[in-house]
Amino acid sequence: MTTQRAWVRMPSGRRLDLLDPTPFDWDDSDLALGLARTYRWGGHSKWPLPLSVAQHSITVMLLRRAASTEPLSPLQELRELLHDAEEGLVGFDAISVIKPFLGEGFKVLTSRLEHAVFLRYGLPAWTATEHRLHKVADRLAAASEAVHVVGWTPTEVRKTLKITVDPLERDPLQAAYGGTAWEPWPPTLACERFLAELHALLGKLKG
Repeated sequence: MTTQRAWVRMPSGRRLDLLDPTPFDWDDSDLALGLARTYRWGGHSKWPLPLSVAQHSITVMLLRRAASTEPLSPLQELRELLHDAEEGLVGFDAISVIKPFLGEGFKVLTSRLEHAVFLRYGLPAWTATEHRLHKVADRLAAASEAVHVVGWTPTEVRKTLKITVDPLERDPLQAAYGGTAWEPWPPTLACERFLAELHALLGKLKG
């Protein structure tokens, strides 16, 4: 294990070593706030606010739920909700095409954080089939965000971004929460709603 340390102090007062994380280094509110303050698309948006990873995570969970031919278990939904959780701990969502330029060290760092998240919340590893279905929902969310949040055209999404699914017209979050379709939520609201979804699923698992 490296002797280097990369400490992050959480709002709860807990300390997370990004290079050597454990499942006990944050609480749920720390994670929710971190995801609500971590932005997708490099922070770029045609709206007054950028889109948080917290909001994206709820979208993916709802899309995966809607696409399933049979009800997902609370654990499956929890894994969807937490699929980008490590980004909230490190405070950075790297645009996919730059990840190879960040090197092997960054890949190891994010893998360790993801492993700690899976341990903390008791998440099973993805099966090949489940991961494929997850990626369908994730790409559908990305295509829709690219058009409705960032401002790419559907043609640009396919030709420039190489996302080969058609963006949605209807925002799945609007049916669940109301408000203006595709509008990024303020960090406080994104944190509140993510934490509520997280605690609801954890409550079902305990029940």
